[in-house]
Formats: sequence, C-alpha cells, structure tokens
Amino acid sequence: MNTPSSKDDAEDTAPPERPPSPPLYTTFSARGVHPPTFSAFKPRDYRLPTPQAVNHVAWNCDGKKLAAVGIDKNPRVWYPEKGMEYRSASIFSGGHLDDVDYVSWNPTHPDLFCTSSQRERRIVFWDTRQSRYTQQCSTKAVPVQTNYSPDGRSLLYASPNHHLFFLELGREGEETKESWRHSEKDALTGSTAMFNHVGDGVILTHHSEHTLRILDYPSLKLRESPAAHVGGCVAVALDPRGRYLASGGFDSIVNMFDLNEWICARTITVSEYAINALSFSHDGEYLAIANAGNYIDICATETGVPLHRVPALASSPTVSWHPSKYVIAYCGQTKIREGGPPPVGLISMFGLLE
Repeated sequence: MNTPSSKDDAEDTAPPERPPSPPLYTTFSARGVHPPTFSAFKPRDYRLPTPQAVNHVAWNCDGKKLAAVGIDKNPRVWYPEKGMEYRSASIFSGGHLDDVDYVSWNPTHPDLFCTSSQRERRIVFWDTRQSRYTQQCSTKAVPVQTNYSPDGRSLLYASPNHHLFFLELGREGEETKESWRHSEKDALTGSTAMFNHVGDGVILTHHSEHTLRILDYPSLKLRESPAAHVGGCVAVALDPRGRYLASGGFDSIVNMFDLNEWICARTITVSEYAINALSFSHDGEYLAIANAGNYIDICATETGVPLHRVPALASSPTVSWHPSKYVIAYCGQTKIREGGPPPVGLISMFGLLE
C-alpha cells in the first residue's frame, strides 16, 4: 500500500545545520552540475501486511528489480516501474526454512542474487528466471552481511563475532558445472567488508576499532589503515568515480577519504545519531546517509553540504541508490504506539523513478 508520510506517522525532524560555505571551485555551479530539486519529491512508503521488519533492500545492476528480505523466510523481488503492490512481488521459496536477513545482487548479471539467514547459517543463491534456488551453501559462521566481488566470482560474508570468510565460484575435479564453495583463505577480523571497484582490494571495518583496513586481494596483505572514527566504524561506501571512500561510525560522523592519498578530505556532521548505512548516487555526486533517526540525509559529495532531509516512518538499517536514477530505497518497521495500530514492515522510495 502506497501512503504519503504524515505527522502522525513520522516524527518531526529538524532540518540539519548547514556547515561553513565550501570553496567555490567545489560547488555545483562552478562545476556545471545541475542537482535535482530534492525538496520537490515526496517519500513513497509501502506498508506490508506483516508485523516483521524489512531488514534489507537492494537494487539489481540494471535497476529494474528491487529485492527485499526480512518479512519471512521468502525473499521477494519487485519491478518498481510496474508497481510496488505487495501481491505484485515475485516470491522465491524453498531455499530458507527460517527468517532471511540480507540480500546481495550479482554485479555482472541482473537476474542473479543471494540471500543469507543467520539462524540457519546458510547462504542461498537464486536466479530470478526460475523459482527454485540454484544452490544452498552452509557457512562456517553466522552470515550477517554479504558482498560480491566486481566479477561476481567471489563473495565475502561477515559474522556477528567479527570474522570474515570468502566463498568462490568454480569447478572442482571433473565437475562440469560451477558451484560456490568456501575459500581456503584464513578468516579475517572485521565487522563489515566490501570489495573495491576493481576487485583487487577489500575494505574492512570493525565496530570497536577506530581505523579502517584496506587489504590487497587475494593476498590479503594490509595496504592502508587510516584513522576514521572514535567509537568504531559501522558503514562504508565507495564513490562510483573512484575518488572517495565514505565511512560512518557510532559517533554519527561521516568521513570522506581521498582514495589517492588516503587522507580525510572532509567530514560530514549532519546526522544526530549513529550511522547505519551509506550509499553513493550513480554519478557519485550525492551521498545518502541512513542513521538511527527517522530520516535519511542526502549530502553533496564534493562539499559535504546537506541538500535534503528525507522524513521516514522508521529508522532504516540500509539505504540504496538506484544504479542509474536519482532514487533511493530504504526499509524498516513502524514504531509501536500506545493505542495505535500494530507495527508493520516498510519499504520506502524517494526520488524520480520515471
């Protein structure tokens, strides 16, 4: 059900404080960039008929599909340009016997994705062209987060005990069909991780460490270890242009690192709460920030200036820009209110999808 945000559902959020004026050469006008009028857009909130929270949403590589998990044991995939009605979703059943927590799309193919379940200690691989899963893979540890390599042939996953493991796609012996199996690489220490755009590096964060760790891949040798956050780092995102790495921490701060020199180019202090997730727009000009508050902040990458605060019906554990349009997707669960309706799962979008 598509419902506009209202004061009864969303708490009033104060506009973010504007930082000092940036250098003129970094502004949109000096660079000939014409930003969207974000204030003209309204959030579109889709309430799902379930009391469970939506844990994660993700766009596929061509932006035609949006996957969501957390509602139950079945991943769901929507075609947002056709509609986001609950019944219009494609349901993928049989792969999980318990709740699903995370979803990742293969960056090389618009139909391939994987889902993970912490309770089952299992990662399941899917193809949207068929309803049955293509492979189930039991994991060495509880999988909390997954991330594909750029070539789609390696997958890393993180555990609640802050260990990272790798899966690799390949053949063994005389097998004719490729399948996913555990890598022989030793487990790494970290809370979240992602591959870089080339696939020759891995970026690690730890909830109790103030530094990031940049490792060569597949050797896993330490390359850089820049200081990032006082209270631990919980989220990272890479600029599609390869200029910046954004990191977010429990300290509510977002740091923007210059990838050439690995120094902090600017700090964004727009959020009042711990950071949950970060995402760059397809052109790298805008950064979306999800935090523990009931809003999403959109800031300019080159200046750090806050451009718009998107009111949300709930705190979102994730935020994801569309791969080619100025649209963000996020999710969550409405709050329990005394005398009010029971909580429901949410999928929300903001921006121009047409």
